[in-house]
Amino acid sequence: MTDHVKVEVEAGVMTITLARPEKKNALSNAMYGVLADSLEAAEKDPAIRVVVFQADGDSFTAGNDLQDFAAQASGAFIGERHVGRFLKALAHATRPLVAAVQGQAVGVGTTMLLHCDLVYVSPDARLSTPFVNLALVPEAASSWLLPARVGHARAYAMFALGEAVDGATAVAWGLANGSAELGDLRARARAAADQLAKRPLGALTITKRLMRDAEKIAELMDGEGALFGERLKTAEAREAFMAFMERRPPDFTKVG
Repeated sequence: MTDHVKVEVEAGVMTITLARPEKKNALSNAMYGVLADSLEAAEKDPAIRVVVFQADGDSFTAGNDLQDFAAQASGAFIGERHVGRFLKALAHATRPLVAAVQGQAVGVGTTMLLHCDLVYVSPDARLSTPFVNLALVPEAASSWLLPARVGHARAYAMFALGEAVDGATAVAWGLANGSAELGDLRARARAAADQLAKRPLGALTITKRLMRDAEKIAELMDGEGALFGERLKTAEAREAFMAFMERRPPDFTKVG
């Protein structure tokens, strides 16, 4: 358990709030555990009809906690990694998922949005998937879902060059449903969630199932995850994490 994720249920809506603003809501293994547990619980509780993701502070999430990554790369990490459980819970979620996104949404902060049914962003939102910058590869089935959403050229620039997408562009590209000023963002997402909570859940569930191939998505996650794990053990990844810890640019030419 962790205090860095808050979970509340009201009027059929489970609201999951990332609450580690001092670290830009970087996701630790413990936080992934709560996220996974919450989505799994929502699937089992008929009283929960919609799930909303939101975050405290000026960022949605800076992505994975790089200290956790570094520990995995060095072999020092001990215990169950919960990120896989969270991603699979996203893949198999039958409840509508809504997100309110402000500021930075890095890595999984963007790829998880590809599994949400409604996404609202603030104008200052910056969605990015800079996996290659860390000598890693896409995850959360984003290698398929992102190009399918925005096209190969845009997706490749986001993956390979780490190009960020602002709030207005996210809406224009179909990564988000709409934009709202920061002070109105949570209310916009909650209003949408409340509307969904009043819709027939059976019809919503079947509609979502028709629109998504959950098994294909989960299978792709497994393939990406295996490659991701292999990449964590490479000399390139060690250089990337060492450079981050030493606050310097990485030099991949010396490990190529």
